[in-house]
Parts: sequence; C-alpha cells; structure tokens
Amino acid sequence: MSDETEVPAELSRLRSSIDNIDAALVHLLAERFKCTQQVGQLKAERRLPAADPAREERQIARLRALADDAGLDPVFAESFLNFIIAEVIHHHERIANGDE
Repeated sequence: MSDETEVPAELSRLRSSIDNIDAALVHLLAERFKCTQQVGQLKAERRLPAADPAREERQIARLRALADDAGLDPVFAESFLNFIIAEVIHHHERIANGDE
C-alpha cells in the first residue's frame, strides 16, 4: 500500500486527525516554553534556583491525576512531564548564566 489512494478512507481520516493533534501539541508546547522562558528570566533577575522540586512534585501529581481522569497512562504522562521539566530547567540555567 505505497500509494496514498489505496489507503482506506477511515485510515486517512484518522491519520488526518492525528496530524492535526500533533500540530496543536507543537503549538501548545511552543506557548508553554514562551511562558517558562519568562519564568526563567524572573528567576535569573531574582537569583532564584532554576529548579523548584516542590513545584515539580505538585505538577507531576496534578498531571498524573489529569491523565488518569482522561484515560491516559499516568506513568506515560509523568515521563512526558519529566522530559519537559528537564528541558525547562536547562533553559533556566542557560538564562541564569547569560547564555540566552
């Protein structure tokens, strides 16, 4: 089935939905990182640490509950958030060091 015209209509419809969701996720992540960049600037100005373990712990618990309510594997949701948190901390450290 290398020819797109051979793909069943239902499969094409589902793939189109997935493509739209992926695009929305990318835009949401971009917006989230714009906000976290501002947080990083504020932290750097006030000489606050890049990481906030207590907040991270609360966010992970919150996201796990949201994932569970949505029918998404909470372990996956936590792994995803941990990846994002690590990237945010990295950005905050770079901002604090004057690298951004």
